[in-house]
Amino acid sequence: MPNISTKVDFIPLNIAVLVVSDSRAEADDKSGKMLVKLLTQTGHSLADKQFVTDDIYEIRAVVSNWVVDPDVHAVITTGGTGLTGRDVTPEAMKVLYDKEIEGFGEIFRKLSYDLIETSTIQSRAIAGLANGTVLFTLPGSPGACKDGWNMIIQHQLDFRHQPCNLVQMMPRFKEM
Repeated sequence: MPNISTKVDFIPLNIAVLVVSDSRAEADDKSGKMLVKLLTQTGHSLADKQFVTDDIYEIRAVVSNWVVDPDVHAVITTGGTGLTGRDVTPEAMKVLYDKEIEGFGEIFRKLSYDLIETSTIQSRAIAGLANGTVLFTLPGSPGACKDGWNMIIQHQLDFRHQPCNLVQMMPRFKEM
């Protein structure tokens, strides 16, 4: 059970969502809609939502624009994390990182194992920092998005979460 301090106030963030898919659009998108619903229900704001195909350079272009925007605090991508030839989101994202948050993928797969057992080895969920922006890369299934948000991301993007969270460190991400 997360430890939420009552001594500090919630700080809403601006979060962008990128749906990576060769076959999804707004009309049939479930994962992106799930993320938008979850992040807004928790009090955060949707900074932007876009769709791109499974193309390394399209992914990097959209995310790079968000990373240089000082009004975008976090980015969540969904899709393109599997093992097929078209699944290139981790490769697109890692190049953008200033630092990788290794624990995110480790914890995501541990928690997923409790739900889907060994099928979790097919997940290449990752996270990192780029220009002070937190980047989360989730699988494309609505269940993975829901689990990633509910079990990890929402807590790390909540200033009240104790003993520590990413929000309290954001002002220091760009230190040299």
